[in-house]
Amino acid sequence: MSAIQNRYEFLYLFDCENGNPNGDPDAGNSPRIDPEDMHGLVSDVAVKRRVRNYVQTAFANAAPNAIFVEHATNLNKPIAAAHIATGGAPSGGGNRTQVGAARKWMCDQFFDVRTFGAVMSTGANAGQVRGPVQVAFSRSLDPILPMDASITRMAVAERVTGAATMADYETWENNQEEDKLRTMGRKALIPYGLYACKGFISAHLAQGTGFSDDDLDHLWEALLGMWDHDRSASKGVMSCRGLYVFKHVGTDSDATQRVRQAMLGCAPAHRLLDFSQPGREQVNAIIEIERRADLQGSPRTFADYVVKVYPERLPAGVELLVDGRTPAATPV
Repeated sequence: MSAIQNRYEFLYLFDCENGNPNGDPDAGNSPRIDPEDMHGLVSDVAVKRRVRNYVQTAFANAAPNAIFVEHATNLNKPIAAAHIATGGAPSGGGNRTQVGAARKWMCDQFFDVRTFGAVMSTGANAGQVRGPVQVAFSRSLDPILPMDASITRMAVAERVTGAATMADYETWENNQEEDKLRTMGRKALIPYGLYACKGFISAHLAQGTGFSDDDLDHLWEALLGMWDHDRSASKGVMSCRGLYVFKHVGTDSDATQRVRQAMLGCAPAHRLLDFSQPGREQVNAIIEIERRADLQGSPRTFADYVVKVYPERLPAGVELLVDGRTPAATPV
């Protein structure tokens, strides 16, 4: 499968209801915020992790759609496997030819290496890959309210000195006051937040990793469905609320020149991705997001927003695909 021939940008909308979309380890796992304006943040790493998890589930972690950055694994293991498979230097080092062969093997085997890139010089050297798909930090459209709710766990997890049998644990439990067998905890959450994520896909970088049209379809599929396979009590209810893909196709009458335009792009990314939102209106924005006219108070559901799309405002040489597949020919 050949690499993609078009540049893309995408605007991805997702929300979180009564959960913590992305905890900040530097703030006791409280939801990430911009302290200047209290808008919520979700890191690029958090979004890419969900894409990886979805692809790993959908394709049983098998090549060519295996996942390199797996949970709780040693990244040097697949790098060494790449050198073993290509007759390279699994113990480290390796000349340029060996490193290049291992790098290509990694791209062929792993979806996330072809897509996001990877540093693969941490043990046996398979070089570095700059991925064609890049994702920025997501930001909520309105300020969020981080909350810290107290919870009660009706059991404890104590280490009992000297306990070696079930009877030892039962004896210890029977000697405790009932209130000592409960414990308190805390759960961080936000009532609601609608987030916008901006992404960028380079056709030129795709030539180096082999990121193909099939890979692109898998990416859209993951963004649309990944929250349904990442449910947890801490995350609340998270959902995809819109995927708007801008595809550069070119304008020139000459086919060769049009291919070149499609790869380089026909408009700057900010012209496509700068959307109009409450309090931050953009003139001639292709996508406008407004609060519902009769809304009282802060937004609490996606229904409190109205998303409008204006394909007629697209620059020449750019197409708009809703959900990554459906052309938006008229305002929706």
